[in-house]
Amino acid sequence: MPPIPGSGLAKGLAVTLRTMTKKTVTAQYPDTQPELPPRSRGVIGLFEENCTVCMLCARECPDWCIYIDSHKETVPPAAPGGRERSRNVLDRFAIDFSLCMYCGICIEVCPFDALFWSPEFEYAETDIHELTHERDKLREWMWTVPEPPALDPGAEEPKEIAAARKTADKLATQQVQQVQQAQQSEDGGTP
Repeated sequence: MPPIPGSGLAKGLAVTLRTMTKKTVTAQYPDTQPELPPRSRGVIGLFEENCTVCMLCARECPDWCIYIDSHKETVPPAAPGGRERSRNVLDRFAIDFSLCMYCGICIEVCPFDALFWSPEFEYAETDIHELTHERDKLREWMWTVPEPPALDPGAEEPKEIAAARKTADKLATQQVQQVQQAQQSEDGGTP
């Protein structure tokens, strides 16, 4: 059976009428902040203490929007008789958000967990040159990064935490033994 002429127009008008009768849900942005998903991608935050200036993030960035400057510093030996070591010290860490395409490759390749997604999204500037944010601003955004989701209750404990707990238990046992030995020597040495 051929379609009735104008039936498509009637269906379209029916959809329009149904939509017109519903209440609008427009949120007036500056007055009402949007509800963002918990792990949304806003900007990149820098946890500076974890950065070893390995330059992996800058090398892997397809847009070359990460700028890192550093210098080498000599560290005295940790133990007497040891040798001096050199380490990289971070001088500048900047991201040009006018070039960044928010792919997240820099965060994925960072072996020391120094970069994280922050849900902050209000960083607009009037001049494009001001979209290059230095490490101070990146550090501020780091504190807005949400906690990672909890592990499944049935999941096994991560190896790193298990090893740290084993070492802590061993040290605690040694300290208890030392305290007991000290008490025994005090009790045995007193007349």
